[in-house]
Amino acid sequence: MEKLPKIGLPILVGVVAFIIIISKSVVTIDSGHAGVLYKLNGGVDPNSAPLGEGINFVAPWNSVIDYEVRQQEIPEKMTVLSSNGLDIKLDASVLYQPDLKNLSRLHKEKGQNYLSRVLLPAIRSAARSVVGRYTPEQLYSTKRDAIQQEIFEETKRIVESQYIQINDILIKDVTLPPTIKNAIERKLKQEQESLEYEFRLVSAQKEAERQRIEAQGKADANRILSASLTDKILQDKGIEATNKLAESENSKVVIIGSGESGMPIILGNQ
Repeated sequence: MEKLPKIGLPILVGVVAFIIIISKSVVTIDSGHAGVLYKLNGGVDPNSAPLGEGINFVAPWNSVIDYEVRQQEIPEKMTVLSSNGLDIKLDASVLYQPDLKNLSRLHKEKGQNYLSRVLLPAIRSAARSVVGRYTPEQLYSTKRDAIQQEIFEETKRIVESQYIQINDILIKDVTLPPTIKNAIERKLKQEQESLEYEFRLVSAQKEAERQRIEAQGKADANRILSASLTDKILQDKGIEATNKLAESENSKVVIIGSGESGMPIILGNQ
């Protein structure tokens, strides 16, 4: 009985040590995340594959650095210069994610704060380069989509070798100095009014042309009709009309001689 505690104590210590080792060796990675293995005797191997979702077993003296690898969004507000040196404020959003297959290399070379070290400086550099090619009027109106695409392509070119994947860049707002904005809006309004006036003028010209063609058509028809109406035809038409009047139950027709044109003179009452 005296030996039982002496035997049980090492067993208990061994069980506790085993539990601690197991707990240190099991690493659970959440959905949408991946892990970079840090070895106590060698650090991070840049060529090693990242640890995937779920349960992973690692040596208890090693550690795992967790990274979110699904698409993320970071807002960024910048002040850049236009082609004529005016301050332009951009409100943008960047959709990005780390390059999963190079996650270990990203951690080795850039670290977990790769956003401030790589991504944000790249976006600012690209925005300054692109916006500097355009005037405020182009930024405000016609070229916004093109500028957004150019900033995206420029940023992508900078970071694609830095193990970061850029999915899109969205320009939410472009803010110009108030005086410049008001001047552009007045100019755009004047251009719109000018286009409306030109449209009304063209419409009026088309309507006048239509009426001219219609009148010309009627004149041509009357000329053709007049040329085809001989005295004989007129007499036949007059006789035909007289016969129809005579056949009417409510009409009494008296024909007295004829007119100078050879047409009957019709007197009648109803």
